[in-house]
Amino acid sequence: MDTYEKEAHSKGFTAISGVDEAGRGPLAGPVVAAAVIFPYPPPVKTGFKDSKKLTPKAREALVKEVFRSARAIGIGVVWPAEIDLINIHKATLRAMERAVARLDVRPDILLIDGSFPVNTYIEQKTIVSGDALSVSIAAASIVAKTTRDAIMAAYHHRFPEYDFASNKGYGTKDHMDAIGVHGPAPIHRKTFRGVIRDLFSDLKGPSDE
Repeated sequence: MDTYEKEAHSKGFTAISGVDEAGRGPLAGPVVAAAVIFPYPPPVKTGFKDSKKLTPKAREALVKEVFRSARAIGIGVVWPAEIDLINIHKATLRAMERAVARLDVRPDILLIDGSFPVNTYIEQKTIVSGDALSVSIAAASIVAKTTRDAIMAAYHHRFPEYDFASNKGYGTKDHMDAIGVHGPAPIHRKTFRGVIRDLFSDLKGPSDE
């Protein structure tokens, strides 16, 4: 899990930041990215791995370890209105850029999950499935996921009819049914398929039945 960190360190990089995001696919809520810089060598024996392969309990335990051991952590958020304005792909990269900008330590290289670079002058390396290959990216994925889950749990108290505490904004059947009954909430992504369908369903005329 630290092969990419070792490679970067061997080339003289000392502030190595993993960068990952959570929330590309949901119909509601923000996309959240995190950037994590560990001391070198990074803590590879703590069980860090792709946050999607961890239980919520394991993520909560590991995110505390990330905050205890990291040199710096940055979090970037892009909210639904901005996602609708620029599209989810651009929003994901923008969230990553914001996460990097919020690091207290300036990184000299970024290890980015996925195949798309971010807009920065900092040296960077994109790594497909990086959250399963780099401990720094895995840690960033855990921070991003737990942060976003906390945001959606908070939204659940404001919009309980959508059950965001359980579905985290993803398009489950119950969530889709709730959109059909109540219409979209202010935090729904109005440009996303599914939300659009229900947003305009009331406009159908008799010939559309």
